[in-house]
Amino acid sequence: MSRTSSPSFKSLLETAHALADRSRQAILPYFRKPMLVENKAGRGQYDPVTAADRAAERVISAHLRRHFPDHGITGEEFGEEGANQRYRWVIDPIDGTRSFIIGAPMWGTLIGLLESEKPLLGIMDQPYTQERFWSGANGAHMRLAGGKVRRLNTRPCARLRDAVLMSTTPDTFEKGAEAEAFQRVKDEARMTRFGGDCYAYCLLASGLVDLVIETGLKTYDVVALIPIVERAGGRMTTWDGTPATPGGRILASGDPRLHERVLKILNP
Repeated sequence: MSRTSSPSFKSLLETAHALADRSRQAILPYFRKPMLVENKAGRGQYDPVTAADRAAERVISAHLRRHFPDHGITGEEFGEEGANQRYRWVIDPIDGTRSFIIGAPMWGTLIGLLESEKPLLGIMDQPYTQERFWSGANGAHMRLAGGKVRRLNTRPCARLRDAVLMSTTPDTFEKGAEAEAFQRVKDEARMTRFGGDCYAYCLLASGLVDLVIETGLKTYDVVALIPIVERAGGRMTTWDGTPATPGGRILASGDPRLHERVLKILNP
């Protein structure tokens, strides 16, 4: 039975959790097992995809079509349908496929929901560690493997020299102005760690990291993470300070004061 076109936030969040449960079951049988890895990118580039990515997106989309047929879906693997609907689910079945294929746990399933193109809620699920991060109506939360739930809060950090910075890889920054802008921030930060993909943003929401700076992201890389970061007390925009929803060059900060400082460094 389909729901009405104006479901409650509670029912939408329950649906997001159900999607994460189903995708977890689809993904885990593949993790740390021999698998075929295809390259979606053009010649000279590498964008891996596995059967686990596709299996997870299929089960998510099938559930949404059955329960919310009037909602749109944007997925990394199978594209877009219902792009003009009021509600649009934005799915990255495995964000961090490179980590997935080498058996590292720094990846997750991203399930985001836009209402009239504004992020309404998001979930980042890590099936292997059994951690789940999500945005409630007025806060952000994490559930540990044992089932304990705690509220997420970013930590205060107004000065860049005190900040811990994360980015997935320096290789994504284009040589020239983009790489130089990132390097200016890195040179001032207390510590920089690479790797993490979506997991880095959840560490920021947990108060363990102060900055995440990336480039070349797509909408399905960020929509689920925006409400998690912002309802934990942080801020997430493009390098120009505009909404992060479309992706591109992304800056996430745990402390809004630090965010303003870093924007000025990125855009001297």
